[in-house]
Amino acid sequence: MKDNISLVITSISAPNEILTSIAGQCKARGYQFIVIGDEPSPKDFEIDGCDFYSISDQLNTGFKFASECPTRHYARKNIGYLIAIQNGAKIIIETDDDNMPYESFWDLPERYNTEKVIEDSSWINLYRYFTDEKIWPRGYPLEEVSKELKPYDSLETKEVDCPIQQGLADANPDVDAIYRLVMPLPVMFRKDRRIVLSKGSWCPFNSQNTIWYPDAFPLLYLPSYCSFRMTDIWRSFIAQRIAHVNGWGVLFYEPTVTQDRNEHNLMRDFKDEVPGFLNNAKMCDELERLNLIPGVEKIGDNLRLCYEKFIEMNLVGESELGLLDAWLESVEEMLALRK
Repeated sequence: MKDNISLVITSISAPNEILTSIAGQCKARGYQFIVIGDEPSPKDFEIDGCDFYSISDQLNTGFKFASECPTRHYARKNIGYLIAIQNGAKIIIETDDDNMPYESFWDLPERYNTEKVIEDSSWINLYRYFTDEKIWPRGYPLEEVSKELKPYDSLETKEVDCPIQQGLADANPDVDAIYRLVMPLPVMFRKDRRIVLSKGSWCPFNSQNTIWYPDAFPLLYLPSYCSFRMTDIWRSFIAQRIAHVNGWGVLFYEPTVTQDRNEHNLMRDFKDEVPGFLNNAKMCDELERLNLIPGVEKIGDNLRLCYEKFIEMNLVGESELGLLDAWLESVEEMLALRK
């Protein structure tokens, strides 16, 4: 693989225009394109330039996680991350099968960025720095939506280590069901800004247009025993808390995809998002109180402490710890072999 870059998607769709386009672009660049299927996936899925893994293929990887993770769940995407790490990926890109990349999608930001930085500011609705529309990202606490932002030009500029990076999506961005039910779409974001969230500042990020560098690979873990609509959002809160203790920032940058959203039942989405509406602000307060230890070698221990807290709060089921341990066992073993 050129530069050892992997792009990971999970999909139950037949080959479509977006998947075919991504496969072609990955093949041209020498990137590995991994698609993780599930039980409803077509049996004859095949696209040139794409490595498709059916359920049986996933089980044949030998990863303990693959046999223990529930099927018909977005968290099977974790298996794609494991495959990418096993193949030596130095960067993992993830997106979804309804996000069409712009050409700029393939121009990856560097890990170290000199950009506007926000720290020690609690909740920050990053979307509002990219548009004048009253909009907020999925997972953002509703009680914080009306919070005033500092003017963009007043933000301090400095260099920050950003091993996690979130690109935005135009047209049908990642908003919650309440927004979709009552507010207008499409929304197009401005393309001339980048912002880093640092220690003490929070904004949910998703799994739809995200870049990860190796030190942060263990934080890719998507929980299985929670609301489907919250799995990547709650992952983002844990990742941010552990990033804070390591002195890392999370880069939010201009839209590099446009979303042609797959069909959803919005009232079902709303129901699945209720645990987030009720708990997102509180869970981050609890994460702040945890006594986490800095250091890349402590990330596994810190992840476990975070999920133990989530179990204590009845946000995820107790079975999550077994899956997390299977994940960490594989990730830590593979990353150790690189040293």
